[in-house]
This record gives sequence, structure tokens and C-alpha cells, in this order.
Amino acid sequence: MSQLHDRLLRLSQNLWWSWNDDLDVIFRAIDQRLWREVNHNPVAFLRLASEELLRSKEGDATILAQLLRAEKHLEDYVKSDKHWTSWNAPALASCPVAYFSFEFCIHESLPIYSGGLGVLAGDHLKACSDLGVPAYGVTLLYRQGYFHQQIDGEGKQSEVYNELDASTVPIEPVRDASGAIMTVTVPVAEDTLTAEIWRAHIGRCQLIMLNLSEGPLLDRVFRLYGGDKTTRILQEIALGVGGYRALRKLGVRPGVLHLNEGHCAFAALEAIAERMDRTGLTFAQAADDVAESTVFTTHTPVAAGHDFFDAGQALHYLRPLQARLGLSDHDLLALGRVNPQNPHEEFCMTVLALKLSRRANAVSSLHGIVSRRMWQTLWPERGATEVPIGHITNGAHVDTWLGTELSRMYSDCLGADWREHMCDPIRWRRIEQLDEFQLWNIKVILKQRLIDFVKRRTQARYTRLDQHGPLPQLRSDALTIGFARRFASYKRAMLFFQDLDRVKRLLTDPARPVQIIFAGKAHPADEPGKGLLRRLHELTQDPELRDRVVLLEDHDKNVSGHLLEGCDLWLNNPRRPLEACGTSGMKAVFNATLNCSTLDGWWDEAYDTKNGFAFGEGVVFADPAQQDQHDADALFEVLSQRVIPLYYARNGQSIPLEWLSMVKRALKTLAWRYNANRMVMDYTRHMYLPASGTQTAHMPF
Repeated sequence: MSQLHDRLLRLSQNLWWSWNDDLDVIFRAIDQRLWREVNHNPVAFLRLASEELLRSKEGDATILAQLLRAEKHLEDYVKSDKHWTSWNAPALASCPVAYFSFEFCIHESLPIYSGGLGVLAGDHLKACSDLGVPAYGVTLLYRQGYFHQQIDGEGKQSEVYNELDASTVPIEPVRDASGAIMTVTVPVAEDTLTAEIWRAHIGRCQLIMLNLSEGPLLDRVFRLYGGDKTTRILQEIALGVGGYRALRKLGVRPGVLHLNEGHCAFAALEAIAERMDRTGLTFAQAADDVAESTVFTTHTPVAAGHDFFDAGQALHYLRPLQARLGLSDHDLLALGRVNPQNPHEEFCMTVLALKLSRRANAVSSLHGIVSRRMWQTLWPERGATEVPIGHITNGAHVDTWLGTELSRMYSDCLGADWREHMCDPIRWRRIEQLDEFQLWNIKVILKQRLIDFVKRRTQARYTRLDQHGPLPQLRSDALTIGFARRFASYKRAMLFFQDLDRVKRLLTDPARPVQIIFAGKAHPADEPGKGLLRRLHELTQDPELRDRVVLLEDHDKNVSGHLLEGCDLWLNNPRRPLEACGTSGMKAVFNATLNCSTLDGWWDEAYDTKNGFAFGEGVVFADPAQQDQHDADALFEVLSQRVIPLYYARNGQSIPLEWLSMVKRALKTLAWRYNANRMVMDYTRHMYLPASGTQTAHMPF
């Protein structure tokens, strides 16, 4: 292999490249077409690129200079101790955080994520790396991951599962001194699962992944969010018990256990059992110690979204762990029940996590209120406002989601060191100096890139279906709205189309055209969600709407990135208060895309009437149908009376100055608050330091 190949491969082994453009510049210069074909995955690129191609570039002075620059950047980044944590939380150096999550979105080439929970986990780990917080992500290495979505000619979704080819992604098995792959065993019921320990380097952090490789139950645990409740409990035991054992086998003694949603709660039980084995403490003593160092984040504002298991099922699969804990059936089940005396109550993973942690939080202010009300029954002696569940509002990892052209613009306007001052509201005031002409031209470029992307994706779908016909003719001068999220019923993807006649008049106005691009998957078992996809597909076939409404299949991080950069407006329709946070709107802010949303999740606390658009006034109706009609009318009104007139109000240079003024206000008021650095700083100050025993703090309510 060429020297260029080997140096690039070494750089590719750290997923820091997924939020840094050093490698992007190099691979574009080598072969831009191939780079796009592999979805910006350097490992896959190097597998497909011919040795002849790489050797021909070895003498390219520009590429070699960029390569040296990239190598130095990564080395300086990983080795430097001049970061936020060294000055603000140095005690964490000996108390690493173990961040357990059922899914992680680092890059689309590693498909071990499905949606918001995984995106949040990936952004969290990347921000820990940037800030120097010593953290280990822990998850399962699903051999098939989440599904690829295909939509047929009638709008029917089908799920395609591909086997993960580990040679095309920068992950590696962890080997012992003899060169053998390290493994952990996880007893479940009368059987045992064996998992290989794999890892990925995420900047300064590591993502530990369990590759389940042996065991009679193996066929049940290889796919993310697939199968029945038996599959789910097996996966959660594998993640919690196996994940904690993997850390200990690697010599990691976590100072903080962070459980990202209830899926991970068995990690706390394994930590208790391990402490009992090591110290001889009773269950009560060990549980109290572990709970003091455990942090739990809940993301689900509806009871149906939490994991419940039949008591018999829980006891069956937890027998080996139960024996180590020395608990009776009643006492073990009591850990997952609101009312331990009710023999008919199911075993709830969220209840288990709340009982085994001293610090718990929701992910937005409104979600905190909802969560305290939801779980008040666990603390019947307290009023809802006194329930010990606080909130830390989510944030987006900016460099992961920010368009390159906009990143350069911020460096020019805010200063080259703006990332080091991400959470400084004073620094973001400089956005007022941003040249509107420059900003508008960048957005025009990004929109054209989005339109080209839509054409390529649509053509690929037509080719797969052997379908002929005109491609959607999107316009670069039209107001472009993006909607990209799971097709769950409460997210109301079809809300905009309640009155089709008025929608057609609005979208097809020749003087002020509007186009809207949808993307999203329905869960394989969610028939109502699949029905929404079919209805939306039907609208895209309407001759009047063919060039105004587009549905992109196979929503992933790559699709989201193009939409966030190229759209003018980001639409969010959740039925309040069912959206815990909704971080996609935060990503839109950084990409100079305005938000238009119901007052739910983060937007309820962020909207100030001048930094975007809201509809519905936060009113909640008892009847969902009445709620939907009210919100549909409010959405149409805000689009027709405020959004469209503002967007099409142009000066002599055809620039929408008032629109761009709102974009600048959104950046000035929101960017410093809703980024992942601020989020991880909040977790560190209010959760990690007190949980590690190195500092006291109070949870913000």
C-alpha cells in the first residue's frame, strides 16, 4: 500500500474527522465523486480507492500539506490538557464518566442509532471530548443496526437490514496481551451470552461496544429496536450488565454512571453486585453507594414510551443477577415498581433507574414539569414541584451539524476562536456585524446543494423502482421548509395538510412559491406511522404538488445535514407536551435556518417572539382532534401572515433584510444556550462533580 494510504488510514481511526473538515478537504481533492459515493466515510474510501489513484496523489504538494496539517491537529487535540475540564473540573480526571445509551449517532457509516436519543448521545460524547470530560460511551454493536428505509411506488415503507461490515468503519476489537479479542460473559436465565469488546475512538473519548458473538439467545439481540419484549430485556441486560463488566475488564472504574434513558438501568444493578462481591457490603449499603454516583436522564414524556416487563419475565432473565444481589423475588421486583405491594404491577425500567440514582433530570424545562408530574407517585409525600427530577436542556454539537461555509463565516464574524467562546452570550452579540449579503449568498449556495441532493436521491429511488417520470423541479428562489423526524403520530407530519385546498393555494402561488421537503422513518411496528407516510407519498404524486412537496426516503444523519443547511424554515409539529426536547431545531439555528414550531420541548423556553415563529400559543385541548384542528389553523395563519410575507419582503438587491435580521437574532439569543458544550458543562457542574463526590451542587429546576 502507498504511504498516503497508510497515513490516511491512521487518521481515519479516530472519528474526530466526523466533526472536523481536515480529512474532508483531503479526500475531496483525491476523488470528489468517490468521496460523495461513500457518504464521507474515509475507511470505505480507502477500501475502494485504487492503489494507482493514491500513488498518483503522493506528490501533490497541496494534499501533503493538508495531510501534515490534519496529523498535527489531531495529535494536538488528543494530547492537549488545555481544555475546559482541566480548569473547571480537574477532579474528574480520576473519576471518569460511563455514559450508557441504547444507541449512539457518531456518523451515518456506523448505523447503531435510529433517531433523537442516539443523536443526543453522540453529540454528548463529542462535546465531552471537546471539553476534555473523561467519558466512555457504552452501547451494543448491533450487527444489523437500524433499518434502511425503502418507499415503494405506492408509498409503502419496507425495512431493509444490512449486515455491518466492520472493515468499512473505524472500529476495532480490543485485544489482550496475547492478541486475543477480549470478551465478557453475561448470564441470562439458564443461559450465557458472550460479547466481544470493541471500541471506537471519539476524539479524546472512547465508545465501548459489545459485539454479541456467542450464546443460544444470540438471534434475538443483533438488531436495534427489533423483536418483542424478550428481545428488549435481553438487549438491556447485555448492555447494562455486559457493558459494566466490559469497563471493569478494561481497567476502568467509573466515578459516575450516567444512564441515558431507562434502557440502561441494569448497569446500576451490576455495579451494586460488583461492589457487594468486592467489599462484602449488604445490598442496601452497596445500592446506596452506587446510587450516589449514578445520574439518570429521562427522555420520554408519555408512560407508553417507557419499558415495562411482566414480573415473571423479569425474574426469569434476572435470576443470575438476583442470586448475586441476594434479593427475594418481592424485593427485586420492588425496585421496578411504583407500588411494591401490588403483585400485578409490571417491572418498569424507568422506575428502576429512578430508585437506583440520586440525581435525575429531564431534557427541557417543560419536560421537567411533565416528568415530575408523571413520577410523583414514587414520592407520594411530596408535591409535584418537589419531586427530585430536575432538567438540563439538551444541546446540539455544533461542528457535527454546521455547514462548512457557515463555519467560515462565523470565524470571520465572531473571531477565529469562537468555538472556545461557544457559550458566551457577549461573543454572540458580534453576529450583528454579520454582512447580510454574505449570509444570503451562502444560504443560496446551500439551498442549491440541497436541491441537487434531492434530485440525486429521487433519481436513485426511481432507478430502484424502475419508475419513469419527471424529477421534482424544486426552485432555488422558493421559500423552502424542512421537516425531518420520526413518523410517529404525535409528531403530526400531516398537520400542514388538514385543509388541502388552502395548502395548494399557499404552495403554488406563482409570486411567492413555497416548497416543503419531508424525511423520516416509521417504526417497523408502527402502522399508523406507516399510514402517514403513504398519505404523504400520495400528495407528492398530485400534479399540482409534485414540484412543491417532496418525500426523501431513508432518513439518516446525512439527509438531516443537507436539509438543515439548505432549508429556510424548520417545521416542528409535536402535540404539546409530547416532545421532550427536539434538538433538530437547535441544529437549524446554527445553520441560519429559522424555526417554526409549536411551543413544546426546547422551543417553549427558547422562543421570544422575535427569534423565529411559533403557533398554537401553548394551548392544550382535551380532545386530540380539536387540538390538531386548532394547531393546523394556527400553523396556516403564521405561514400565510408572517413567514411568507417576511421571506418575500426584499430590498433593491433582492435580499430579505427583515428575514435575515430575525436569523441574526436567533443566533444571538439561542446559539450560546442550545449547544452541546453548554449541555455537558451543566451536566458536569450539576451532576457529574457531585456524583463523583468531588463537589456539591444543586440541580437547576
